[in-house]
Amino acid sequence: MIRLEKRKVESFDVMLRRFFRDVQQSGILTEIKKRRYKEKKLSRDRVREIARRKSIRKKAKRGY
Repeated sequence: MIRLEKRKVESFDVMLRRFFRDVQQSGILTEIKKRRYKEKKLSRDRVREIARRKSIRKKAKRGY
């Protein structure tokens, strides 16, 4: 959780920019986007198989 307190001589715009920067650095938005849609849980082997196929395709595309 991000906690933000107003500094002595700080305008609202500066505080808002600081808040958005803290949110961006913490990775909250990326986590929210990942959880936006519920996906079925794949088994560990299935996920590894998909990653293996993806890496093979990348290598073939690059010509290795």
